[in-house]
Amino acid sequence: MKNAAIAKVFHDIADLIELKGENTFKIRAYQKAARAIEHSPREIEQMVKDGSDLKDIPGVGEAIAKKTVELVTTGGLHYYDELRAEFPEGISDLLDIPGVGPKIAVRLGSELGVQSVDDLEAAVLDGRVATMPRLGEKVAENILRQIQAMRTKERRIPIGEALPVIEEIMAELRGCPALKNLTTAGSLRRFRETVGDIDIMGTTDDRESIIDTFVSLPEVKEVLAKGGTKASVLVIGDLQIDLRLVDHDSFGSLLQYFTGSKQHNIVLRERGHRQKLKLSEYGITELQTGVLEKFTTEEGFYERLGLQFIPPELREGQWEVERAERNAIPRLIEVGDLKGDLHVHTDWSDGHDTIEAMALAARAKGYQYIAITEHSAGRGVARGLNEERLRNQIAEIKRLNEQTDGFRILTGIEVDIRADGSLDLPDELLAELDIVIAAVHSAMNQPQEKMTERVLRAIRNLHVDVLAHPTCRLLGEREPIMLDIEAIFSAAAETDTALEINAMPNRLDLKDIHAYRARELGVRLVISTDAHSISHLDFIRFGIGVARRGWCEARHILNTRPLEEVEAFLRRG
Repeated sequence: MKNAAIAKVFHDIADLIELKGENTFKIRAYQKAARAIEHSPREIEQMVKDGSDLKDIPGVGEAIAKKTVELVTTGGLHYYDELRAEFPEGISDLLDIPGVGPKIAVRLGSELGVQSVDDLEAAVLDGRVATMPRLGEKVAENILRQIQAMRTKERRIPIGEALPVIEEIMAELRGCPALKNLTTAGSLRRFRETVGDIDIMGTTDDRESIIDTFVSLPEVKEVLAKGGTKASVLVIGDLQIDLRLVDHDSFGSLLQYFTGSKQHNIVLRERGHRQKLKLSEYGITELQTGVLEKFTTEEGFYERLGLQFIPPELREGQWEVERAERNAIPRLIEVGDLKGDLHVHTDWSDGHDTIEAMALAARAKGYQYIAITEHSAGRGVARGLNEERLRNQIAEIKRLNEQTDGFRILTGIEVDIRADGSLDLPDELLAELDIVIAAVHSAMNQPQEKMTERVLRAIRNLHVDVLAHPTCRLLGEREPIMLDIEAIFSAAAETDTALEINAMPNRLDLKDIHAYRARELGVRLVISTDAHSISHLDFIRFGIGVARRGWCEARHILNTRPLEEVEAFLRRG
């Protein structure tokens, strides 16, 4: 049972006991445990098998730990089954719809027999919801809008596809002199690996002209809504973009609200309530006096709550608020911290540009070094290098380094990890290279035990410096390989082998929660682009986003170090 499935059960339990009117603390306990399990970098199923104490997971107490063990070992939970039996089937799905609260959900189930979102949509369309006492046409219309919006949001795409589209649109909008403070919000700003609809925000004194410009952009396929302060459009690729325009003095609080996440904002509201404050998208209201305080910046909003500013990437409703209370939010890594890229391909294998062109482009980005890491011969489809071609490339790189001052091209290889864990090139040749990164590219359907042993064998090879894209996933295309990731982290820490955060937008591998766990265990990390052309070097920002979500500082990332320190690491064996 995967972490997401376990978390779903506890989210459902929280919804159901809220329907029963049980106390808020119990509801919040299940919600907090669900979030902790969902975002846990360790597989709960494996922890149960290993006999690990689940109470070590923040937010998981003894009672929930016992229920988790029951879920994992039996595939079911008696308490959950009993709760569901008290309510109409499918009621938890209805509670996911904004505007459908517990009382309405129960009525829809008992009076109309609604058991799913599809049932509810049909009941709205045939007029049954509108005729229910105390609901009416306006409530029915709002429910229908929310159902349609939910379905749009369910169509999530990788951030690497969404961000360039949004940036192009924002570049056009920035041509409007009256528009200020234009920025993204929502999951895109939090740098989630996939996004649904996109929120962008700004301030202006001329809302009408900005709205008109937005809905008239050439990328717009369809205008979904257009009002005085907000417009929604569909652009090429069926991506929904919502533009909100607000007053200058409310921008900070509104940006914070629409950046989210929902759970982060719930935690903030609970904190505000304890301080006798009410939080909203318009600002912070003192409950005693009713005075609303507006904020032009997010920094001011968090400061008013007695909190250190929390970067958007960390706002997932986990432990970020508790750490902000203690002023313990670290300075997260930034693109400018990087000194080089340690995974780059050229036209010697399946890349598109020459070694020299890639090196010059990297130098222009302010880097001190770059590692040329072609595929090895086992990747025939990628024109991988055999021993002779690799020796020729080593000589070419040596020649180029003699012509270049203040920049170093490192010799390297992305060597295939064969099905039995052996490497695609002999140790004698690997020893001649500056850097060796190893990767799985074949036999990806091996069972977990065999795959784990295969990768462990590569990590323990004295010549392997980095494990590239460790789980081999491709977002929306290929599931991760079956791997005991905890065993991989332990071996990497033991052998001082670096693990890669691959910044290729369709990979983002390691993902954020794994980067968090690896850092926690003292594993050395690198952020590399896996670039196959000069333009791919700019993908580094996607890897930075993953690392920031994993709470990584510059000190956790090998290629933030100057050349001499990187070379010392590479000579460590």
